[in-house]
Amino acid sequence: MMLVLGIGGTLLPGFHISVINYPSMMFINKTWLERYGSPLHQETITLLWSLIVSIYCVGGLLGCLCSGYLVVKYGKKKCLLCNNMLIMVAALHMGFSKTAKSFEMILIGRFLYGISAGVCLNAHSQYLGEISPKKLRGFANTNALVFLTLGKVLGQIMGLRYLSILHTYMASSPHRARGWSAEQLRSSGAAAFCHELEQSWSTAPKPCNL
Repeated sequence: MMLVLGIGGTLLPGFHISVINYPSMMFINKTWLERYGSPLHQETITLLWSLIVSIYCVGGLLGCLCSGYLVVKYGKKKCLLCNNMLIMVAALHMGFSKTAKSFEMILIGRFLYGISAGVCLNAHSQYLGEISPKKLRGFANTNALVFLTLGKVLGQIMGLRYLSILHTYMASSPHRARGWSAEQLRSSGAAAFCHELEQSWSTAPKPCNL
């Protein structure tokens, strides 16, 4: 029961705290290039990526501020059930963002995820303490924090693959300084990622020499 409550409760908010990684920056640049025909400057890409990352915290702040009123008016169980609907809407926005070629959908999805996380972290802990037996009440509340941390760890692990591929690409490009060939690099299962990386860098604006 504790496992189900942890996975369905605080694991997802923790996961979305740390899940956004470097490939999202390439998606922003690629989307902008296909839409307007000109690439973004690196500073603009970094700004948009930072906004996507930080909008989760803004949504979390709003969710925390609204959670007290919602819990008192509708109850903890109804509040959590409605919160799941908000999570589904956020998941649809982020899931179809690549198909729609819109990084704005990721921004909206992260904001909705933040609101749901703010509501969930308050209502879930209270509801978990109420439905748990007295002997297990402390363990249940601690279990929620453990799964929140576990979600953060999973988000970091999901990004390690792209970081390792990026490190390999940086070490072997542009002059293959450490002996890596293009065939060796792509045989590691990183073909699609490297192709997007090459496109992103090749279309980036070059600094002018005065």
